[in-house]
Amino acid sequence: MVSERNPSKHVCVIGAGPSGLVAARELRKEGHTAVVVEQNHGIGGQWLYQPKVEGEEELGRSKFLKVHSSIYASLRLFSPREIMGFSDFPFVVKKGRDMRRFPGHRELLLYLQDFCEWFGLREMIRFNTRVEYVGMLNSDQVGSDLKWVVKTRDMGSSEEVVEEVFDAVVVATGHYSNPRLPSIKGMDVWKRKQMHSHIYRVPDPFLNEVVVVVGNSMSGQDISMELVDVAKQIHLSAKSLDISEGLSKVISKYDSLHLRPEIESLHEDGRVVFVDGYSIVADTIIYCTGYSYSFPFLDTKGIVTVDDDRVGPLYEHTFPPSLAPSLSFVGIPRKLIGFPFFESQAIWIAQLLSGKRTLPSFHDMMQSVKDFYQSRDIAAIPKHNTHDLANFEYCDKYGDNVGFPHLEEWRKELCISAIVKALVDLEGYRDAWDDNVLLQVALQSPHFSQFPQSPSPHLTP
Repeated sequence: MVSERNPSKHVCVIGAGPSGLVAARELRKEGHTAVVVEQNHGIGGQWLYQPKVEGEEELGRSKFLKVHSSIYASLRLFSPREIMGFSDFPFVVKKGRDMRRFPGHRELLLYLQDFCEWFGLREMIRFNTRVEYVGMLNSDQVGSDLKWVVKTRDMGSSEEVVEEVFDAVVVATGHYSNPRLPSIKGMDVWKRKQMHSHIYRVPDPFLNEVVVVVGNSMSGQDISMELVDVAKQIHLSAKSLDISEGLSKVISKYDSLHLRPEIESLHEDGRVVFVDGYSIVADTIIYCTGYSYSFPFLDTKGIVTVDDDRVGPLYEHTFPPSLAPSLSFVGIPRKLIGFPFFESQAIWIAQLLSGKRTLPSFHDMMQSVKDFYQSRDIAAIPKHNTHDLANFEYCDKYGDNVGFPHLEEWRKELCISAIVKALVDLEGYRDAWDDNVLLQVALQSPHFSQFPQSPSPHLTP
């Protein structure tokens, strides 16, 4: 719904990853002043690789993690670069850089750095600054006049906490940092090394070890394949032994890689017992079991909660009905083409704050959330998968709220093609493809052809 414009707002954006950067851009474009608070020394969020993980709690149980990024050294994108760019800033190949269609993680960081420079966003960011607390200035004034107290700390030199007041807060802290752990009998008494993949970086420390990898997600599969060159044995423990053709081929190829069912129990002497009765003595267990949403700094007096990875209530995964639009979240949904979706979220937030658009009533938003939860329950989708959308139609419908263009058919088809190929050829799908016709359609589309080829004044040659 379109409405009259409000005065510009002073907005705090938490996080300078992809979602925070595009939020800052859209807020400024809409006439707001934005301060982006970033705990690291550079932009990129998850894509700012952190090789040093010493000092981090190995299972990630600390309230505030020292290491934000979960990227390992060899990680390559799971999706082709063509589908990943923001709507007006394609992820193009650049000479002298990683020119592969599925490049390494550093190439995506460089893309985000280019985005930041092109749109002049760096001046809006406070680096090495951690958000300690976000709360309502006066919780009795829930409504349009609500303001937020934000307390931050300089990570480098000062113990002093700085307190500021903002008209609105955008939480853009990502969702791949706080380890989600299984509950296994004996975890607390097992004396050998246990770690979450959040702090896995390189295979070298596992030389000649017997390693159990728990979880056959993409990272679990990636790490298992990387360990075959150094570890004595790798036992990949999966919830289901009904695996893809691609993973089956990999397991058949390597004598040291074994597929196992779920773990029944862990024992002090180092034994790992699986539910089928098979047991081994392991040196290390790596939990590739996903991540949980965590906002340790956020105090909403219980209005917004995280219950088994369901962040809510959130209207359209973005707005807490009783606090919106002064509090919003960008980047909560998973299993979608992220960057364009984050962009549409950012546009909606910025236009709501300026008064260009309005949200439905509190009652209607809460009913929408209730209906969504009910639909997930009917589909037997676990609560912890609430925000796993995997739905192109939803992304298009979301964008309609602000007139954001629908995902191009080529973008959808390239996304699906990569998923299908990985299921068949897990080791080689990133370097072998037969979609050149579709690729040409993508490269000749307005998404790529509209982009100016001459350098921007913001870009360093």
